[in-house]
Amino acid sequence: MKQWAHVSTVTSTGNLTSMASRSSAAKKPPAKKAAAPAKAPAKKAAARKAPAKKAPAKKAAARRAAPPPKPAPSPTGGVYRFVRAIWLGLAHAVGAVFRGIGQGAKNLDPAHRKDGVALLLLGLSLIVAAGTWSNLRGPVGDLVEIIVTGAFGRLDLLVPILLAVIAVRFIRHPEKPEANGRIVIGLSALAVGVLGQVHIAVGSPARSAGMQAIRDAGGLIGWGAATPLTYTMGEVLAVPLLVLLTVFGLLVVTATPVNAIPQRLRLLGVKLGLLPDPEDDEDYTEDDERYDEQWRESLPAARGRKRGRPREAYDPEDAEQEALSRRRGRPRRSAVPQPEMDRPMDAVDVAAAAAAALDGAVMHGMPPSPIVADLTQGVSVGDREDTTPVPTPVPAARPQQDRLPRAKAADLTKTEVPDLTKAAPVPDEIRDLPPRAEQLQLSGDITYALPSLDLLERGGPGKSRSAANDAVVASLTTVFTEFKVDARVTGFTRGPTVTRYEVELGPAVKVERITALTKNIAYAVASPDVRIISPIPGKSAVGIEIPNTDREMVNLGDVLRLAAAAEDDHPMLVALGKDVEGGYVMANIAKMPHVLVAGATGSGKSSCINCLITSIMMRATPEDVRMVLVDPKRVELTAYEGIPHLITPIITNPKRAAEALQWVVREMDLRYDDLAAYGYRHIDDFNEAVRSGKVKAPEGSERELQPYPYLLVIVDELADLMMVAPRDVEDAIVRITQLARAAGIHLVLATQRPSVDVVTGLIKANVPSRLAFATSSLADSRVILDQPGAEKLIGKGDGLFLPMGANKPTRMQGAFVTEDEVAAVVQHCKDQMAPVFRDDVVVGTKQKKEIDEEIGDDLDLLCQAAELVVSTQFGSTSMLQRKLRVGFAKAGRLMDLMESRGVVGPSEGSKARDVLVKADELDGVLAVIRGEA
Repeated sequence: MKQWAHVSTVTSTGNLTSMASRSSAAKKPPAKKAAAPAKAPAKKAAARKAPAKKAPAKKAAARRAAPPPKPAPSPTGGVYRFVRAIWLGLAHAVGAVFRGIGQGAKNLDPAHRKDGVALLLLGLSLIVAAGTWSNLRGPVGDLVEIIVTGAFGRLDLLVPILLAVIAVRFIRHPEKPEANGRIVIGLSALAVGVLGQVHIAVGSPARSAGMQAIRDAGGLIGWGAATPLTYTMGEVLAVPLLVLLTVFGLLVVTATPVNAIPQRLRLLGVKLGLLPDPEDDEDYTEDDERYDEQWRESLPAARGRKRGRPREAYDPEDAEQEALSRRRGRPRRSAVPQPEMDRPMDAVDVAAAAAAALDGAVMHGMPPSPIVADLTQGVSVGDREDTTPVPTPVPAARPQQDRLPRAKAADLTKTEVPDLTKAAPVPDEIRDLPPRAEQLQLSGDITYALPSLDLLERGGPGKSRSAANDAVVASLTTVFTEFKVDARVTGFTRGPTVTRYEVELGPAVKVERITALTKNIAYAVASPDVRIISPIPGKSAVGIEIPNTDREMVNLGDVLRLAAAAEDDHPMLVALGKDVEGGYVMANIAKMPHVLVAGATGSGKSSCINCLITSIMMRATPEDVRMVLVDPKRVELTAYEGIPHLITPIITNPKRAAEALQWVVREMDLRYDDLAAYGYRHIDDFNEAVRSGKVKAPEGSERELQPYPYLLVIVDELADLMMVAPRDVEDAIVRITQLARAAGIHLVLATQRPSVDVVTGLIKANVPSRLAFATSSLADSRVILDQPGAEKLIGKGDGLFLPMGANKPTRMQGAFVTEDEVAAVVQHCKDQMAPVFRDDVVVGTKQKKEIDEEIGDDLDLLCQAAELVVSTQFGSTSMLQRKLRVGFAKAGRLMDLMESRGVVGPSEGSKARDVLVKADELDGVLAVIRGEA
C-alpha cells in the first residue's frame, strides 16, 4: 500500500511539474519571479525536474514517429515535367533571339531602319494585292483576304495601293519623319469616314445578317463607325457627321488649313485647266492682284511649276528650310532716302534692277528697295558666260504695282544699263531675266554676283547617339565602381569628333578623384586621347571628352546654310566648324579682332585657313573685303591666285612679306588720319557717313571719298617670316594688332611651329583670339592657349577655340572644304571681275633694286649692325658676334661694309673702331644703306 501510494504521489507530482513547465514556457516573463522562492531542498528539486524533462521528450518522439503518408507516384508526372522543361527552354531561346534582334535593330542606323520600314510596307502591299486582286495565293493569301475584306469590305482593293503610296513616301522623304504621325491620323479618319458612308449606302446590314453581308458593305470598320451613329441619331445625321470626318482626314493628310480650302481648290482648277491662270492675263489689274495675294503666297508649289522645278521641291513641310537656304543676307542699312517716282519703271530698269539687287543686293553701298527685293526673290544661279537671257520667272511683287506684259520683258537686252538708283513702282512679272545669284552693284557699272551655296556640298545628318556611346557609359560606370568612387554618368553630348560625358559626383567626393583616374579611364575605353574638364562651364558636373570611333565630317556648306548666317549680313562672318555639343560655330573676325591659328602638320590648320578665305568669298564682295595673302610655302594658297578680293598678288617671298606688313602699317595710319579729321572712332561709322553723304572732301580738294573696305591679312606660316626678318616682322605685327581694329584691318597668323621665338610675348599679348589644333607637346599648347589641352587633341580638324574674353576654350571639329569646292568658288569670283591691285604695296620691292649689290642678302643684318654700333658708339667686331649671333667672318664683313659707307673708321689693330656717325644721324644712314635716299 505504501508503494502504491508512493507511486501515485510521484505521478501526481510529475503531472503537476509538467503542467507548471508548460505554463512557464507559455509565460516566460513571470518565470523569473517564480524562480526566486525556489529554495526547497535539493532532493525535491531533483524530483520535480526529472519527470518534467521526460514527458515532453516522449511526446515529441511520438510526433516524429508518425509522418504523414506519401502519395503514390503518378505514371504521368515525369512526362509532364519533361514537357514543361522543353516548353520553358524553347520560350527562353525564342525570347533571347528576339531580344538580340531588337538590340541589333536599336543599334542599326536610322536611315537603314526607315528604308526597312518602307520595304516592309511595300512587301506587305504585294501580299495584300495577291490576296485581294487575284487567285494566286496560298494559305497565307487566303488568311490575308479574309482579314482585309472583313475589315475594309468593298474597299479592300484600295488597301494595297495605300500601303504602296505610304512606302514610296517613306523612301522619297526619309528626312521628314515628323509628318508620319499626321498622315497616319489623317488616313485613319479618312478610312473610318468613307467606310462608314459605304456601310450606310449599302443598307446598313446588321451583324445578324451574317459576315458576308458586312463584307459586301463597309467591313467591320464601316459597321463599327456607322452602327452607333445610326442607332443613336439615325441615318439623316450620321451621314453628315461621317462626311465631316472624311473631310477632316483629307485636310490633315494634305496639311491644308480650313481657311486655305478656296485657294487650294482654285489652284486645282488652274492645274486641271478648268480655270485660267491669272498671271497669264495681260489685263490683270491691281484689284485682281490684291484679291489673289493671299492664295498665291500660300502656294509655293505653283511657283515651283513656273520655275521649271519639280513639285516635290516645294513641299509645304520644308518651305521654311528652303526659304532659309535661299536667303543670302539682309539688306544693309542706309541713311539715304529713296526718291519716289510716279511713273512706272520701264522694262530696262526692271531687268537691270532685278539683276543687280537679288535677295538683298547693295547698289553703290545702298540697300535695294523692298520692291526690287521681292521682285528678284528665287532667281537661281546660271552660267555667266551665256549671253542670251534665260527665261526665269520670279514670284509676284507687291500688289500695288503695275504689271509688265510678257512681250515687253522679252525685248530686254543685256547691254543696256539703267539708272539703278531710281526707286519706282516695279512690275511683278519678269520673264526674261538672266539667272543670277545674289548680285551686288559695285562702283561704276560692274555688277558682282556672290557665289551660290549650291557650289558647296551638303553633309549628312549628325548622330546624337550610337552603340559606342552606350558602351563607353558602361565602361565609365565600371571604372567608378571598381575604384569605389561615388560618381555616376548623368548624360552625354555627342559631337562630330568627340563625345563629352557628364559625370556627377556624390557628396564629399573630390574632383581630384576623377582627374586621378585619367589613365584608368583611357585604358577602359581603349583610347589614349581622354580629356577631363573639371568642371564643365555653367554646370555642376565633370566632363570627360572621349573620341568617337565613328567620326563625322563637318562640311563648310552646312555651316554657311544656317539661319544665323543668313540673317547676319556682316562680310567678316566666317564658318569655323561644329562644337562638342553638336552646334555650329561661326565667328566674326571684326570682333576677334585678330586670331592666332597654330597646330602641327596634319592637324587641320590649312583646312581652317581655306574655310576662312572661302567664307569671305561666299559672303563679301571685293568692295567689302580686300585681302593680303602671304604664303611662304608657295603651295598652300596658290588656289586663290587671281580672285578679285586680293589687293596684291599672293606673296611668297618672306622679304616681300615683311614689306607688305609695313605697307599695312602705312595704310592703317592713313585710315586713322581720316577718322581723326572727320571725327569718327570706327571705320564702320565713317563708311556709313560716306555712303549717306554726310562726309565730303574739303573744298578745292580733288580727292573723292570712298568707303574703306575691311582689310584681312592672312599669314600662312609665321615662322618663315620670323626667320628672315624677325625684328621688322614683329614690329609691324605688334603695331597692327595694337591699333588696327578701329581701322578695319584684321590679322590672321598661322604657324605649325608655335615656339616662343616665333610667337613672341608681344605678339601673344596683342592677339586675343586663339585657335589651337593638335600640337606635339605640352609646351606648344601653353604657347598658344596659355594652358594645356592642345597636346591631347586627335588631329584632322579637332581643335580648341578660345575667343577674346573667354576663360576656357571650346572644343570643336573644324569645317572642311574640298579642293573642287574651292576651285568652283574661285572660278565664279574670277568670272565676275578681274582683280585690281594696289601699286603702292610693292613700292618697297622696286626701291630695293637701288641697293648696292655688294650688300646682297645681308641688308637686314647690316642695318642691325649699324643701329647697334651707332647707338652704343662702340665699333667692335667681337660685339657684333655676340649681339647678332654671327661668326667672325660675317661680323668682319659687316664691319667692312660699314667702313665703306662712312659709319665707322678704319681698323686700328685690337682697338675698337671709331664711330663716325652720331645717334641723331642714324635714320639717314639707314636710309642710305636701304637705298631709299
